[in-house]
Amino acid sequence: MAYRYGNRYQMQLLPQRIEEYVPSADPVRAYDAFLEALDFRELGITLDPYKVGNSEYHPQVMLKLLVYGYSYGIRSSRKLERACHHNLSFIWLTSGLKPDHKTIAEFRRKNKEALANVLKQCARICIKLNLIEGNTLFLDGTKIRANASIKNTWTREKAQKALKHIDKRIKDILTQCDTVDEAEEGTGSLITMDKELKDQDLLKSKVKGIL
Repeated sequence: MAYRYGNRYQMQLLPQRIEEYVPSADPVRAYDAFLEALDFRELGITLDPYKVGNSEYHPQVMLKLLVYGYSYGIRSSRKLERACHHNLSFIWLTSGLKPDHKTIAEFRRKNKEALANVLKQCARICIKLNLIEGNTLFLDGTKIRANASIKNTWTREKAQKALKHIDKRIKDILTQCDTVDEAEEGTGSLITMDKELKDQDLLKSKVKGIL
């Protein structure tokens, strides 16, 4: 049987617009719509397009990045930075912006309360719209099961109990993020190689030497 070989040098017609990077049914679009609908004044985040000084990443973009990343278990700011370079759904969500890991960590540190509120709102919306009925709501390994039976729909008491548990998990997640970033402090970049490894011929030679 013949082998299939790829050719990374072959010319292809990739989508010219970032909007075309993910299909219309991709879950990332739900995250985008949710974050777009938020009232940042209620979150305690001031938006000032006329502020002076160095330009900053829009808080909405940063929240999209963090909420989407945390929903998929990415706690490390360095890994979120890498996702903005290599993962199409992240590239689409941030419209091609690529904040570095220090910027990501600093935004989370300054906006912990707002971020926690966004995560809580996300859970509340899922419950209110019955999006978790008959399925499982995952929040960092915690599973809150719902029964699809009409007799077991979400009552106010059941929802409040679930949200209380979710609130604790959100607090744990944000603590984990701080811990991961502190542990990775001083480590190398996840998006660039050391200078001596960028030479592909030299790298292949070193690998052969090790083997």
